[in-house]
Amino acid sequence: MLQKGSVLMQRYELGRLLGQGTFAKVYHARNLISGMSVAIKVVDKEKILKVGMIDQIKREISVMRLVRHPNVVELYEVMASKTKIFIVMEYAKGGELFNKIAKGKLKVDVARRYFQQLVSAVDFCHSRGVYHRDLKPENLLLDENENLKISDFGLSTFVESNCKDGLLHTTCGTPAYVSPEVINRKGYDGSKADIWSCGVILFVLLAGYLPFHDQNLMEMYRKISRGEFKFPKWFAPEVRRLLSKILDPYPKTRISMAKIMENSWFKKGLEKPVVIETENNEPASLLHADGVFEVSENGDGSIAETKQQQAKPCNNLNAFDIISFSSGFDLSGLFEDKIQQKEMRFTSNKPASTIISKLEEICKCLCLKVKKKDGGLFKLEGSKEGRKGTLNIDAEIFEITPIFHLVELKKSNGDTMEFQKLLQEDIRPALKDIVWSWQGEEPQQLQHEVVQEEQQPSLTSQI
Repeated sequence: MLQKGSVLMQRYELGRLLGQGTFAKVYHARNLISGMSVAIKVVDKEKILKVGMIDQIKREISVMRLVRHPNVVELYEVMASKTKIFIVMEYAKGGELFNKIAKGKLKVDVARRYFQQLVSAVDFCHSRGVYHRDLKPENLLLDENENLKISDFGLSTFVESNCKDGLLHTTCGTPAYVSPEVINRKGYDGSKADIWSCGVILFVLLAGYLPFHDQNLMEMYRKISRGEFKFPKWFAPEVRRLLSKILDPYPKTRISMAKIMENSWFKKGLEKPVVIETENNEPASLLHADGVFEVSENGDGSIAETKQQQAKPCNNLNAFDIISFSSGFDLSGLFEDKIQQKEMRFTSNKPASTIISKLEEICKCLCLKVKKKDGGLFKLEGSKEGRKGTLNIDAEIFEITPIFHLVELKKSNGDTMEFQKLLQEDIRPALKDIVWSWQGEEPQQLQHEVVQEEQQPSLTSQI
């Protein structure tokens, strides 16, 4: 068991606990050779294998190896034992920027300096094909010289992760700082989403409070989606103009990083950071971090990873996803005219394997081809040309709890009317044995059993 005074790998003496999450703890530590202070993130291998977070940890390590910038927390080395992964990082003595803001708004020059460093670091990440996706004051640290350091790349991703439409589709981040297009769940540009978060941070630095805030989460989402906020009276006109361009709810017209850095208010007192280019300029890859899962006294670490990945039949939903999926929080109408529904969801208290078998059975009866992909995603393809080409349906299974799932059926190609007809006349009736409730409807009595409503989890109760 790790405790203060423990020595890791004969190299680091463990100090006090700095923070902890569900799967990891961060400690202050001292290098026994150089005496330098470091922060060590200790990740529990077994826990992340169980919940399928292997790629997330690999990605975090790969990103930190790639983005070497004065305003990004530096990764020194990664070590591993049979049960733990040790990520050794730069120690930011000044703590979280959030602690400064909690005391009230900052002076304009101080806020601008932090914003300059933030934009410089985020722009550098984007130049390396990395999107952070969870920028907020809690993830911005300060060193002993009051320099800002971006940390926590756990939700970051690479440009290579974009889908065929060139956009990202994973709903993640912190609601108050997330962009409208991420909430909308129609796909988003990672760089534009990060720019929005930088704008929210600048507002918070100068105002001491959030631009979009409401006790009612739905109302807060509506404000974000429309870009509805009020400037404090002490905001200078040039700051208002800049923030209006950053907090533009339409990503296509939102200001770019290059234009932000050309802004006259932004350039006041600007100190350009010295970025030291490293030899490691090749595109980041998850393969760079594979070694931390292969360390095992019995040599079976990589086998355990493969089994865990193969055993995972569907994706997990976090609270942010559940909120976005809920019909009451569907904000798509704020962005586009929703004439015909192109997607449908239902919940089921059946195992994922049962849901998969049922979908395959239905496809066979309807002469639909089934193509399986990773993480509970299936593509159902029609065999005939329709009015607008072949009808394709994406079916995705999400795990809310081990015994409760949400299934989304979404038209990806073809005519919407044909999709609706197939769904209502063929697919929906065939699914009645496994459906607990269709979205927007009351749970129905299932065949073979009567299930009491209070025994079943609801979308809102899982948040």
